[in-house]
Amino acid sequence: MRLRYWGGILLGLVLLISLVLVWLWRDVERFLQTPLTLSGTDMQLEVASGTAFRTLAHRLAQQGVLENAYYWYGYARQRHLAHRIQAGEYLIPVGTTPVQLLELLVSGKTITYDLTFVEGSTFRQLMAKIRAHPALTQTLHGLDTATVMAQLGQPDLHPEGRFFPDTYQFPRGTTDLQFLRRAYRRMQTELAQAWAGRSDQISIRSPQEALIMASIVEKETGQASERPTISGVFDRRLRLGMKLQTDPTVIYGMGERFQGNIRRRDLREDTPYNTYVHYGLPPTPICLPGRAALDAAVRPAAGNALYFVAKGDGSHQFSATLRAHNAAVRRYQLKK
Repeated sequence: MRLRYWGGILLGLVLLISLVLVWLWRDVERFLQTPLTLSGTDMQLEVASGTAFRTLAHRLAQQGVLENAYYWYGYARQRHLAHRIQAGEYLIPVGTTPVQLLELLVSGKTITYDLTFVEGSTFRQLMAKIRAHPALTQTLHGLDTATVMAQLGQPDLHPEGRFFPDTYQFPRGTTDLQFLRRAYRRMQTELAQAWAGRSDQISIRSPQEALIMASIVEKETGQASERPTISGVFDRRLRLGMKLQTDPTVIYGMGERFQGNIRRRDLREDTPYNTYVHYGLPPTPICLPGRAALDAAVRPAAGNALYFVAKGDGSHQFSATLRAHNAAVRRYQLKK
C-alpha cells in the first residue's frame, strides 16, 4: 500500500511538472512570436559598446517594450546568441517580435547616416560639414590642420585634395577621425587607379602632380564633358613652358580675402598659388577632385587649344591662338 501511495504521488508530480513545462514552452513560444510593445511608431534603440545582453533585456522590460526579460535572455542563451549582439543604433519597426529583434541585433544592421562632399569642395568646407553633423562624434574640435593630419598619420602632408568627394554612410558614434581616415584612404585608392591608367604622353610626372592637376580641372569645369579638353589645354601649356594662368588657383591663394571678384592687382600678387605669376603647377591641390577629374588629369584630350574662356552658360570657347582667344574674350566676356 505504501509503495502504491508514494508511486501515485510521484506520478502526480511528474504529470504536474509535465503540465507546467508544456505551459511554459507554449508561453515562451507565444512570447517569442508576439510583437514588442511599441507606442504605435517605430523605435530607435541604441546599444552602447560593451552592453551585456542581460542588461539590455532588463532595460527593455523596464521600458515596457519587452514582456519578459528572462524568456528573451533564455532564448538567446539557448541559441548561443547572447554574446553576439553588436553595438550601434537600430530602428525597430512596429510589429517586430523578440525573435526578430534578436536577429537584428546580431546582424549589426544599424541605422546609417549620410554625409556628402561635392566635387570642388575645399578641406575647410569638408571640416565644416563634419563638425556640423550630429551623428558624428567630435574628437578633433579645436585642433589645427597640422594636428589633424598628424592624427591621420600624415603630419607633413597638406590636407587639400586628400579626401575623396562622395556620399558616405556611417552609423552614429563614428568619430570625425574615423570618417576622415575613410575618405583619405578612398582618395588614395581612386588616385592610384587613375594613375595606373594614365597616358604615356602627359606632362605631369607623379600622382601628386596628377592630384593637383585634377583639382584645377575640377574647379575650371562647368560641363562634365569638357574636363578632358580643359586638362588638354593645361597639359600643353606645361609642355610648352607657358604659365597656366588659371583663376581658381589665384582665388585659392587669396583665401578668405576673396570677395567674389578678381582684380588686376590680385593677378599680380605673388602668392605660391598665383599661376599668373609662377610657372608650373601650384604647390598643392586647390580642392577635392572627383574621379572624372582624376581621369581627365591623367588622360587629357588631344588637340591644339591653348586658351579657353567661359561663354556664360557653363561651357567654354577653346582657342589655339592668342588672337582667336582675345576675340572670344571680347565676344563672351567684355560685351557683358
